[in-house]
Amino acid sequence: METLLLDAKKEGAVETAAEIIKKGGLVAIPTETVYGLAANAFDPVACANIFKAKGRPGDNPLIVHICSMDMISDVVEEVPEKAKILAEKFWPGPLTMIMKKSDKIPLVTSANLPTVAVRFPSHPVAQKIIEKSGLPLAAPSANLSGSPSPTTFEHCVHDLMGRVDAIIDGGPCSVGVESTIISFAEETPVLLRPGYVTLEQLMEAIGEVSLSKAVLEKLGAGEKVLSPGMKYKHYAPKAKVSLVKGSSAQYVKYVNEHANEHGIFALCFDEEAPMLKTNTVCYGSEYSDAQQAERLFDALRELDDLGALRVYAHSPKTTGIGMAVYNRLVRAAGFDIITLD
Repeated sequence: METLLLDAKKEGAVETAAEIIKKGGLVAIPTETVYGLAANAFDPVACANIFKAKGRPGDNPLIVHICSMDMISDVVEEVPEKAKILAEKFWPGPLTMIMKKSDKIPLVTSANLPTVAVRFPSHPVAQKIIEKSGLPLAAPSANLSGSPSPTTFEHCVHDLMGRVDAIIDGGPCSVGVESTIISFAEETPVLLRPGYVTLEQLMEAIGEVSLSKAVLEKLGAGEKVLSPGMKYKHYAPKAKVSLVKGSSAQYVKYVNEHANEHGIFALCFDEEAPMLKTNTVCYGSEYSDAQQAERLFDALRELDDLGALRVYAHSPKTTGIGMAVYNRLVRAAGFDIITLD
């Protein structure tokens, strides 16, 4: 397949992307979180092609993107009152809400679930493409399934060239990790995937929100996937990754004790690099979980570029945005955790 490369700053690029989508094609588009692989959410063939292009498991549901609240009535049966409160506070932005789907959403889009995940992105290019197409867009991350999510145009080209109809360059993503996902399928809202909108912010806005055990722990065999990013090993570089829990002093000591191993890299905080006696890739300051989120996926891809074989990643905190960073890293590590006493 020939992949058309577009520049969002150039005249006609957004319109071209929208036309490709209207005709049933796939286009990698920028959002504020990560790049998404977009198709007509109402078209079961186009959505099936998303799974094929990414190598994505068919039971991993897609997020549907809208560009106005007027579009949501075609996507969901109804919007719960608490979802309306969150939409008012956080949309457009990096928050996805799961609600009962409308009959217009095919089962392939929702992975055979009666619910659908919906988001209103804040990125202007994403909004314009949705508007020009006149369609809600199903758009999971624009990468090969399991690999680090794409936060730049170049990441999409690396993963999807020849697999999709077009990739449009809208610059680097500002948030850097996928959206927060909250489900309204049960009486009590449930946080299924942490992101830039934190558990603390959600609870402040609507009260009680339960935390799915799959956020911080491995989902058991046979358990149903309720949202993207819950079940499978995700976000992983080619190297074997271990998540190391402990203080900076403990982490530095542990990594330095393993520094003579072949292909060893430390995925560390900026402040730790000068103290480490091995190859290092930094993913932000220990004191800025927002910076860690923005830089994480680029750092994971850098490990591949540098030929890392074994990676010891220092665990972030598990509160605020740090919970989102931890969630991605523990999946990149396949839940291989080293706890230092």
